[in-house]
Amino acid sequence: MTIQRAAHVVRFFVILHGRLHGCYTGRTMQKFVALFLTVLILLPSMVFAGTDTETDAERRSRLQAELQQVERQILQQRVLVDGKRAERQSLERDLDIIDGEIRQAQLGIEARAVAITQLSDQIGDKEEVISILNERLVKQRASLAELIRQTQSVDDYSLVEVMLSNKSFSEFFTDVESFRTVKDSLNNSLSALTEIKQDTQMQKSSLEQKQLDEAQMKRAQEIEKSNIEAQEAAKERILTTTKGQEEAYQKLLESQQKTAAQLKAQLFQLLGGGGAIPFPTAVELAQVAESLTGTPAALILAILEQESSYGSNIGSCTMGSVSAGRDVMHPTRDKPPFLAIAAAIGFDPATQQVSCPLRRSDGTRIGWGGAMGPSQFIPSTWAIYGGFKKDASGNYAYIQSQDAIRTLLRKSSPGNPFSNQDAFLATGLLLRDNGANGNYSSDRLAALRYYAGWGGASNPQNAFYGDGVMKRKTRLVGEIRTLTGR
Repeated sequence: MTIQRAAHVVRFFVILHGRLHGCYTGRTMQKFVALFLTVLILLPSMVFAGTDTETDAERRSRLQAELQQVERQILQQRVLVDGKRAERQSLERDLDIIDGEIRQAQLGIEARAVAITQLSDQIGDKEEVISILNERLVKQRASLAELIRQTQSVDDYSLVEVMLSNKSFSEFFTDVESFRTVKDSLNNSLSALTEIKQDTQMQKSSLEQKQLDEAQMKRAQEIEKSNIEAQEAAKERILTTTKGQEEAYQKLLESQQKTAAQLKAQLFQLLGGGGAIPFPTAVELAQVAESLTGTPAALILAILEQESSYGSNIGSCTMGSVSAGRDVMHPTRDKPPFLAIAAAIGFDPATQQVSCPLRRSDGTRIGWGGAMGPSQFIPSTWAIYGGFKKDASGNYAYIQSQDAIRTLLRKSSPGNPFSNQDAFLATGLLLRDNGANGNYSSDRLAALRYYAGWGGASNPQNAFYGDGVMKRKTRLVGEIRTLTGR
């Protein structure tokens, strides 16, 4: 309790005493006085009980220090795991890698827990600011309404009526000055109203992004927990099967290698409603993309495979769908290029399926949907590679010479985000632009940029994504070699 709140308590009792005095006597007043004295005795402890609690600034500083400490531990653990990967494959090495990856995942969960707490605090701050701005907006609108009434009242009098009145010249000019003051106040009020609306919109956009970040972090938590459970189960199977014997472990590895026949019969899952395609077909598509972009086919497949397993927001939405009272697709960032893409390719934008927005566990919506096809590019990102540019008026137009997908594939039609080959190529182009070149560290960084953008790629909390992609890539390299014989 603050000193200000304590003063309110005392004031309440004083007012109450004044109202009771003369109305009640005897035991009732005695009880009131006893209660009042008790409050006065306890008041000092009530006032100062919270003085040792953490301030907002101290809390932010503590959380940031905790986050930095855990992130340092994640980086140290990653160095240890990478060192183990460089050793010759053996039972001891692989068990150490599993243990290291489990510890790394646990640290990632700790780091994201702190980061989620930070985001929750920031979300609370934003919501409070928006509430204050909304209150200001209501008051400003009321003030504006009053000024409009005053202006109308002045406008109701014509100049002739004022001149024919009995007012002196000084009174006349005073009225003119009052009229000018009201007009100026009206303009200032309109300006303030516009500023409040812009500030509120900016705060809401920031809030929405933080809510999206929080939802994605919580999703990452769920994935990491599942990964830990899977790794612990794998370790248990290895120990049970091999009983710690190296020879038995090497035989286990051999038995787990898929044959060419098995791989030919295997399906590769795609995002965006594309379903599954034969694994050999997926490899061919990825190899075509590799030949045109330089991005390794195994990395393209690893990204699409991991995105498919993580794709919690894939659904059967359309551009016109409404979720939680808002359009599924971002109205200014993605709708205009989506309409341009639809016009160029020739599909119906009203019925074409796109991704749905993310949702929290309680069903509330976070962010926007609208991602398209197997590569799940949002329209504004596809526009970069598909040749859609803004003209001087801000409208999107298709420029064939800037359609990288059409040019590279030597197509007679525009690049299509819902075509498997076009989507594979777009993924390869984006990974190439993110720095993928076949080198382990470069490919891992490119995958992280694909997931978290260039700004989030260096964040240790996102390391799990890059590590997951590279594990898939290593496996896929072997599977492609088995399948193709080279």
